[in-house]
Amino acid sequence: MFRLATIAALGLSAIALSACTTTGEAANQQYTVSGKIAYRERIALPPSAQIEVRLDDVSLADAPARNIARQAFGADGQQVPIAFLLRFDRSAIDAKHSYAVSARITGDDGKLMFITDTRNSVAFDGASEIDLGTLNLVKAN
Repeated sequence: MFRLATIAALGLSAIALSACTTTGEAANQQYTVSGKIAYRERIALPPSAQIEVRLDDVSLADAPARNIARQAFGADGQQVPIAFLLRFDRSAIDAKHSYAVSARITGDDGKLMFITDTRNSVAFDGASEIDLGTLNLVKAN
């Protein structure tokens, strides 16, 4: 009887420990894409400027891009280069698709000031943290 209770207790402990392992793996199922945004013009951002950085699935040329992650925040007096960080679940990524990051800065009146004009591709090749370096924005006309 004692032996049966011991075996049952060990079995339950093993199940509990395997559940902990699964939970730990779930925490590691995220990607992080980071970098900085900057522009060449010697223009200070107004304190009320708004910044938006997006990661989109750009696989289909004839369809709108599907947003995967987005970070939007106020400049609050901060000047370029300004860091960004996008976190999202790995399940949102399809290895057969193409992804790109874009950024924009709008003024306090909502008018576009700066925007990325080149494709900033992101390759998800196994690394969970991807640093894109500095994305260069151009002045909007």
